[in-house]
Amino acid sequence: MTYSDPYLVISSDCHAGLPTEEYRPYLERRHHRAFDDFLAQRAARQAEMTRLGVRNEAFATRWFEEHREGLRGGWDPTQRIKELDGDGVAGEVVFPDADAVDSRNAAPFGVGLGLSGDHDPELGLAGARAHNRWLAEFCGEHPERHRGVALLPVTAEVPQVLAEIARAHESGLGALLIPAMWCDNPPYHDPCYDPVWAAAAEAGLPLLTHSGATPRQEYGDHLGIYVTEVTWWPARPLWFLLWSGVFERHPGLRFGIAESGCWWLPNLLWFMDRLYLGAHGGRKLSPFSGLPRPPHEYLDRNVFICATNTKRRELAQRYEIGVDNILWGSDFPHPEGTWPHTRRWLRDTFHDIPVSETRRMLGLSAAEVFGFDTAVLAPLAARIGPTPAELGQSADQPAVEASWARSRETGRHWLTDRDFPSLGRDT
Repeated sequence: MTYSDPYLVISSDCHAGLPTEEYRPYLERRHHRAFDDFLAQRAARQAEMTRLGVRNEAFATRWFEEHREGLRGGWDPTQRIKELDGDGVAGEVVFPDADAVDSRNAAPFGVGLGLSGDHDPELGLAGARAHNRWLAEFCGEHPERHRGVALLPVTAEVPQVLAEIARAHESGLGALLIPAMWCDNPPYHDPCYDPVWAAAAEAGLPLLTHSGATPRQEYGDHLGIYVTEVTWWPARPLWFLLWSGVFERHPGLRFGIAESGCWWLPNLLWFMDRLYLGAHGGRKLSPFSGLPRPPHEYLDRNVFICATNTKRRELAQRYEIGVDNILWGSDFPHPEGTWPHTRRWLRDTFHDIPVSETRRMLGLSAAEVFGFDTAVLAPLAARIGPTPAELGQSADQPAVEASWARSRETGRHWLTDRDFPSLGRDT
């Protein structure tokens, strides 16, 4: 591969879902009456929000009208391929659609991106199974290009959860979306979830959380509070899993956080490493006897960040985060993502990033995490992928990369002997 070859672009965060009422054939018949009630309640909430002026009808109407054809790609596999090709995206990780009241493609019973631990156990699992059945069919149209993320309400009964993991795996789905919030159920450090973590690791299915679920009842009409906290909730399971030794007990388990950015990770990782590696305050609180490795090692081995629409500030921190831990995403077909102007977004964001690092963040790391066959996708990438020249990257790339390599060596500067010469120093 040369510096001028097109990029293999894999979006680690895309979305798909049927128009909600069309999920009926994928639901068990015994849940049809409950589904009718769900649809009626949803329609009533939509009407009430419109009456109160809560919904941004002007924006929604304009967005759907301007992108009506492309938005069919949210459930039409033929249209979807057209949109991916236009954006230069060879492969994608497919999450469910949003659960917001104004979403036209929410999974049954509100178990899409808003999946949380407070759903009715039976209906939550029924809605998840319906979406997973449809998603397996959808991704099966072009399996080399799609990795479907199965909904997994892990707070349901463990045997049912394990059965859904097996079913999702057998149907060809490639990852599992777990609730970002567990509400009144046991939190994720509880050993009751160990069979679930073990089954996911054995099946080779990464676990993911995605922004969406929050305690909205606390915020009232204050949108600023919601958007300030919405990326915190899906990140929260990370430290529950890490500090409780889940990654130590299940070394093959992969865990990812989607559409929450990665701007928050460097300081968090510094703080956790600081406690573990000898800060005085941390030593008096806990010996961390169950963790033979510092937090950054678990991050590099077990954790990845689906950093949707990655920002310049985040790329500036990539050596602290770890280049291989950042997976770019387009968020297709949501309006806050890069579609249908992904090529322009990539140029604006990656124009001065080394090509070898750009290849990792734009696709190769995602291929490894989610099991895409890069050899199969290579001819497609050669045809549709953006080139380094299109992204405005320097033609004198070897010299640029040598300079960046020197910077990379000091990325996690807090791990040097200068910062931690001995245990007990509070740095």
